[in-house]
Amino acid sequence: MYVNLIVCFLLFSSVVFGQRVSKKDVLTKLNLANAYWQSNHTPEQWAFWDIAAYHTGNMEAYKLTKKKEYLDYSTKWAVYNQWKGAKSDHKPEWKYSYGEKDDYVLFGDWQICFQTYIDLYQLAPDPTKIARAKEVMEYQMSTPNNDYWWWADGLYMVMPVMTKLYNLTQNEQYLDKLHTYFVFADSLMYDQEEKLYYRDAKYVYPKHKSANDRKDFWARGDGWVLAGLAKVLADLPKDSKHRDVFVTRFNEMAGAVKASQQPEGYWTRSMLDKDHAPGPETSGTAFFTYGLIWGVNNGYLDKKEYLPVVTKAWNYLSKVALQKDGKLGYVQPIGERAIPGQVVDQNSTSPFGVGAFLLVASELYRFLDR
Repeated sequence: MYVNLIVCFLLFSSVVFGQRVSKKDVLTKLNLANAYWQSNHTPEQWAFWDIAAYHTGNMEAYKLTKKKEYLDYSTKWAVYNQWKGAKSDHKPEWKYSYGEKDDYVLFGDWQICFQTYIDLYQLAPDPTKIARAKEVMEYQMSTPNNDYWWWADGLYMVMPVMTKLYNLTQNEQYLDKLHTYFVFADSLMYDQEEKLYYRDAKYVYPKHKSANDRKDFWARGDGWVLAGLAKVLADLPKDSKHRDVFVTRFNEMAGAVKASQQPEGYWTRSMLDKDHAPGPETSGTAFFTYGLIWGVNNGYLDKKEYLPVVTKAWNYLSKVALQKDGKLGYVQPIGERAIPGQVVDQNSTSPFGVGAFLLVASELYRFLDR
């Protein structure tokens, strides 16, 4: 076993990169990317998904580095948003279709912020930090609806909220509803043949096709799902009656993601049609890489099979996507699909892409630390 670990490490650190990749190097790049983002963006931003996804990565960076400035940045953001997502207090008007206003309280893009609030609570318990999260999710669970997660992104936004709240409250309903909502999402978006998720019902083949008449799986959408499954498995009790469902999907997706990686290490925006929107894309690549290295670290994925995938992806992320000044490029702008002709270049950056990069770097450091 020990010899195998050494072989895997040498494969990772020497064969693929041509030089040893050290913990110091990974940590340097993590700090470079995060320092650039925080020095150029105030923490006083809304609690919607694009910003909130950054904070899920920033909190992992803090857990790893213990840098006070990282903790302070997310704390200021949470305080600015009053530890809430969408702020309406009138429950009869709460909605869960797409919406950016304060009455879309049940829309998952406004609930991802609860992940960071819970993490901050764990570091310094104060009921104020999680009061809104519990209020919203308990109300949601009291309704008969099961179709809350109708788009792939929502599986990253909210599934980890459910497991985190379960671990705080030991309320089994969080895990039962997690399973119920996931089963609906799975029935709506999962392709049994390709082992990947469509972004939502609009994109299911053959109703929707890529430029070359293929199934069109959007990389960032599937990246959300794989990363969300990793986060769920990290928090889900080992003896949970629902665990096998999530393990199966995680392993199936990992195989499909591995098979669709480009030789350069990245994933194209349309995963199975590289010519639909050619060229690298960082956010999907980073979420995939995080999910895969997490799977290796936690014994779900075989090291020999998946470390070459991770190494190629990290080579792209750290040497092509990450610029010398710390700006993370090639992040597809906010959207929901691969768009032919859309320009995504070294200047294309977004908070969620940086958050995904921080997740990868943190998990990769943990691998090297072993």
